[in-house]
Amino acid sequence: MRLLIIFISLLGFLGVFAQDTGQKIFKPNVRSLKVYNPNNFMAPDIIRNATSDRLIINFDIIGEDPLFLRYRLIHCNSDWKPSRLMESEYIDGFNEVMIEDYAYSNNTYIHYVNYNIELPDPQLPVLASGNYLLQVFSEEDPDDILLQTRFSLSEELSFVAGGITTKTDKGVNSDFQQLFLNIDLSNLPNINPYQDLIVTVMQNNRPETTKTLSHPLRVQAGHAIFEHNPDMIFEAGNEYRRFETVRTDYPGMNVDSVKFINGIWNAWIKNDFSRKHREYNFDSTQHGRFKIDEYNSTDPDLSADYVMVHFSLDPGERQFGKIYVDGDFTNHRFDKSNLLEYDWEDGLYHASIPLKQGSYNYQYVVIPENGKTPSVSAIEGNKYETRNEYLIKVFLRTPGSRGDRLIGTAQIF
Repeated sequence: MRLLIIFISLLGFLGVFAQDTGQKIFKPNVRSLKVYNPNNFMAPDIIRNATSDRLIINFDIIGEDPLFLRYRLIHCNSDWKPSRLMESEYIDGFNEVMIEDYAYSNNTYIHYVNYNIELPDPQLPVLASGNYLLQVFSEEDPDDILLQTRFSLSEELSFVAGGITTKTDKGVNSDFQQLFLNIDLSNLPNINPYQDLIVTVMQNNRPETTKTLSHPLRVQAGHAIFEHNPDMIFEAGNEYRRFETVRTDYPGMNVDSVKFINGIWNAWIKNDFSRKHREYNFDSTQHGRFKIDEYNSTDPDLSADYVMVHFSLDPGERQFGKIYVDGDFTNHRFDKSNLLEYDWEDGLYHASIPLKQGSYNYQYVVIPENGKTPSVSAIEGNKYETRNEYLIKVFLRTPGSRGDRLIGTAQIF
């Protein structure tokens, strides 16, 4: 029990913001929140109508005793703010479901209970397409939210095609990539594409990169064409860095050493350096995703242990701002839990984060002083050759509607 208390204290204070509709963990003992399609690791968090799409929401709670938990759904518009739809308009029945799928960790030094939610859930039929916020809360107190995460339900009424070019309106083969889109609206003949469409574009599942397009450049033969739009220009960034902790008996990919200290495994990542002024080096990454894994287990969700992962960075030049480790495993939040601190003795920035064994993508992000927009380019650089992932969502908002319908989606690489 003493070990669990020490471990939880290392997780840091995450804070609770009731109005925050991003993916977020509100309790320090909740870890490893992941939303994924079990049939396609690279698929977005979207359930497409008339398909076999499924989503799994998986997370751990550090400790030995299970909690009685429930979850509910909140319908959101394209900007992830709650819509004006009543619950009865997007849920068939009572909007509260007990989470009954849980199991205890096996042969791990850090004990935890693993929970699963599978969507679609026959206990909670969803009636409306769009963005959804899923909140997990204590059965005893519905206001005691442990975590919340995002997913979407798409009608797939419009087919979205498009591409990426490095020949942008800001230059050729420079720091940027630009998208062009062709949206087939033949199944929606009675809408006004210039007024009724909202298109969002997000790079590498990073919410802060989201761009919103309000109207096409032109409409041609039932197709909405989006091109030469400044909101479709993105910084190119760089390929993600990677490491693996699937084993603890010897160092994995990009791990310098592994050691068991005070009841928990520790892994030291090899020292990282700024890539801003280095040549582009191709690496086939998973665009920020992570996968829980333990080399000798048939069920890593229960057998993977927690490892204190130590990051070290030499930024190469002074950074006027705060530096964070970023990836899906951080829920793309920027707080004390993933902040790097400067060590005056070795001249490096360091962060220690407890992570479940597995394979991880990560990068270093800087938030400038007196700024709010995270910058990848400050340390990782912008390389036009980078193979980024772009998620396209097409929403329909007709006059008088109280909630945005999601009518089409696409992934562009």
